[in-house]
Amino acid sequence: MVFKKSFIMFFLADIVSGFGVGMSTIGANWYLLDKTGSATAVGVMLTLNVVAGFLVSPLTGIITDKFNRKNVIQGTFIVRAVLIGILTALFIKDGFSINYIYAFAIVNGIRWSIYMSASRSLIQELLTEKELSKGNSLIEISLQVGMFMAGAASGFIYKFIGFEAILFINALMFVCSYLFMIFVKYHSINLEHHEEGPFTSFTKGLQYLNTHKLTFLLGIVSIVPLISTMIYNVVLPGYVNDTLRADSVVFGFSDMSYGIGGLLSGFLAAPFAKKISENKAVGIIFILAIVTLLGLAANRILLFIYLGSFIIGLSNSSLRIIMNTILMEVVPKRLMGRTLSVWMGIALLFQALLASGLGLLIDTFSPSIGFVCMGGLMLIGLSLQIFVSKRFHKKVPKINYEVV
Repeated sequence: MVFKKSFIMFFLADIVSGFGVGMSTIGANWYLLDKTGSATAVGVMLTLNVVAGFLVSPLTGIITDKFNRKNVIQGTFIVRAVLIGILTALFIKDGFSINYIYAFAIVNGIRWSIYMSASRSLIQELLTEKELSKGNSLIEISLQVGMFMAGAASGFIYKFIGFEAILFINALMFVCSYLFMIFVKYHSINLEHHEEGPFTSFTKGLQYLNTHKLTFLLGIVSIVPLISTMIYNVVLPGYVNDTLRADSVVFGFSDMSYGIGGLLSGFLAAPFAKKISENKAVGIIFILAIVTLLGLAANRILLFIYLGSFIIGLSNSSLRIIMNTILMEVVPKRLMGRTLSVWMGIALLFQALLASGLGLLIDTFSPSIGFVCMGGLMLIGLSLQIFVSKRFHKKVPKINYEVV
């Protein structure tokens, strides 16, 4: 059953850690814009975040596939709690420092890369293949519950208490998540070939994807929503501050609207894909996202940022649920961590290239150009999905993804 105790404990840990990450990320974005007035500075912060994740991505898959995934996840929680606690003390002692913000971004990037690879691979061990679709939906719900609660809370906490309080709560959330993971009990898969070096181990993931090119392209489609979310995080602070002339509370509620959309996707995405087929569902969701993003680029009405953020959250999260389920069904468990790390590395590389450039574009022109870029990215994802779908249909009457 999806709802067995170990999965529920992991589910709760994911919610709590998502709340902490969401609050600190939203708070840091607004804090930096508030202190510097520069979208470029926000872009640099996010660039450091993704570069840090990109640099460790070759190791994350190896760590995930060679060590107990529960222990890896617990390690990310404790290390992050300690480092965020240290940064909190430094902010209280010294006040605003852009170097501290950048250090926070680096810590965030490294932890996110390792956690995403380990946690999504752990799902394969906790659930049977038939449970993966429901399990992925629940994990997306857990992520978005944490994020939308964080969106509402961070705006108020930042305005009335300060960024230091947000960081302190973040550290506490990681400690709580660690405690939930203690109750996750399962039989770990046999972890293979401990004598292999890091290079040999990582290249196994590359070799698998090289011989399964359509599966590789499916993975590329799956990271489009991740890249889109990063662009959203660069665009939103400047859009709320400059285009809508609003404050941190509006910013927080906009992020909360994104999270509510993501939460709803956990209930709707899997049944929707089952009813009309996964490929049709992905195509429709991409089109919905493109139309919404272009609409936001032209928008100047406060209410519409809430509606637009809701739809973006719904579409991005739905795409992740459907695509992650497909990938978990076709990629062998023993290679899941390494293949995920390859896709995450590619996603982080694109995020690093886009973050600083987008910040500069926003400062030069307007935040609306960021939504145009997001729409273009989603159009690329839609085109790639159509291409992959047609290639599969040429091979077999019904799509059966490449499986080892």
